[in-house]
Amino acid sequence: MTKIVIVGGVAGGASAATRARRLDEQAHIVLLERGPYVSFANCGLPYYVGNVITERKKLAVQTPQSLHARFNLDVRTHSEVVAINTAAHEVTVRNVQTDETYVEPYDKLLLSPGAEPVRPPFPGSDLDRVLTVRSIPNVDRITSILEDEHAQSCVVIGGGFIGIEMAENLSLRGISTSIVELSNHVIKSVDADMAADLHAELRRGGIALHLNTGVTAIRQNGDSLLVDTSGGDALACDFAILAVGVRPESAIARDAGIACGPHGHILVDDHMQTNAPDVYAVGDAIQVVDFVTGANTAIPLAGPANRQGRIAAENMLGGNCRYTGTQGSSVVKVFSLCAASTGLTEEAARAQGIVFDKTYLTQGHHAGYYPGARMMGLKVLWDPQTGKLLGAQAIGPEGADKRIDVIATAIRLGADVRDLASLELCYAPPFGSAKDPVNMAGFVAENVLSGKLRQFFPEDVAGLPRDGSVTLLDVRTPQERVTNGCIDGFVNIPVDELRGRVSEIPADKPVYVHCKSGQRSYIACRILTGLGYTCFNLTGGFDRWSAATRG
Repeated sequence: MTKIVIVGGVAGGASAATRARRLDEQAHIVLLERGPYVSFANCGLPYYVGNVITERKKLAVQTPQSLHARFNLDVRTHSEVVAINTAAHEVTVRNVQTDETYVEPYDKLLLSPGAEPVRPPFPGSDLDRVLTVRSIPNVDRITSILEDEHAQSCVVIGGGFIGIEMAENLSLRGISTSIVELSNHVIKSVDADMAADLHAELRRGGIALHLNTGVTAIRQNGDSLLVDTSGGDALACDFAILAVGVRPESAIARDAGIACGPHGHILVDDHMQTNAPDVYAVGDAIQVVDFVTGANTAIPLAGPANRQGRIAAENMLGGNCRYTGTQGSSVVKVFSLCAASTGLTEEAARAQGIVFDKTYLTQGHHAGYYPGARMMGLKVLWDPQTGKLLGAQAIGPEGADKRIDVIATAIRLGADVRDLASLELCYAPPFGSAKDPVNMAGFVAENVLSGKLRQFFPEDVAGLPRDGSVTLLDVRTPQERVTNGCIDGFVNIPVDELRGRVSEIPADKPVYVHCKSGQRSYIACRILTGLGYTCFNLTGGFDRWSAATRG
């Protein structure tokens, strides 16, 4: 009989434990959890704060009793592993309630310790009302401040997933909320030009954004706090949320001689095994391989942690399953929008020296003639030589996540960006368009790769010459220019008048064309190209340029 000891529950550890039981009814499976909850919905914590999830008990996905009843697991909460002896195949466990310790032997050991919120070293980060969001006790403290102490204001430090979700849910509860973010945009998994739509939505939701801003200190101010920022402001609030990132809880592994990476993440092979015999690791504490680039990285997400737990369970019981890497597919709700992404962003590609091409689309999330259609923005990156898909981002209402799921699947299966054009996707007017945005991205990429379409980008607009050496052309209607504004230096000839007014455009100069979204300007470019002009289309159009400029 194999004895498996698992350190840490939640996503990776609990998934491994239940998978191991399904594979081996005779195995002795011990699950050790430092906290009071062995399997809880940590991704649901912000929504409990926001009263979207109204019953606290629903956060507990499984209890020790339910796991024992269904899976015959030996679950021990309040049990902290304080040392690992890999040579003796045993761990030392401390009961956090009594402080008693004991030694637990194992045949196979799985580490799923997760990652802890970072507390930056600035003064005041350890004050009582400076809180983090990782566990049910954390949100119990937050709800106590809201309900028992009647807090009215909060500063959220960090604009990542947790920061955004907490800010939204606090705002929905009527709490005056600010976000302080060191970067020039929220949500690292999308680029700044796409995040501009999220900034507008956050502001519409009543949240004050302080971008390109750091926190230098937090000071007690009577019963409230003052958050000092690098911009010189002192933001008053009743409490603050730290959401600046996480670090792996890997100290016990490192102390046991288990290899860790430069940032403390436990090193594993594609079987989830560490360098120590019979010791495996999964979840937010491990270093993974980026599926797109093959580089080592860390991507703390629940989906990959669950899959890693399943693979580790198989291999601890004699299987031969491989983990092939993490893409970083993710989605976050921002009031009425969602931001979804997979693979590389433009910022990540540039940082790694990866050459790419890209395009933007703006299209309704379902058929325009069906009531309620709302615009969705899509950005797709690919290798300009091979067409290999590198990444995608979508910002929009419901359905944005569906499009990224499709592209994430295509990336996982090694698709060329042109393959998106041939995907046969579900269509009915309430759900999509006959030419889905994913298909449209493939059509655009086909045109670019075949040379039928030359693009220029929002960041190129400011640098275009205004000296007459090129023609800058806006093919929207005059009313659109009045209503929505225009780009300096672009003359207006509506696309439907273009053939009759083509003599107004010098034939010996390149033409740079834009419309609202890039569709009509593409038609204009095809007309002009057919008449012998050299034409470039502003991908994403005026709307994407305007959003990127607005920031």
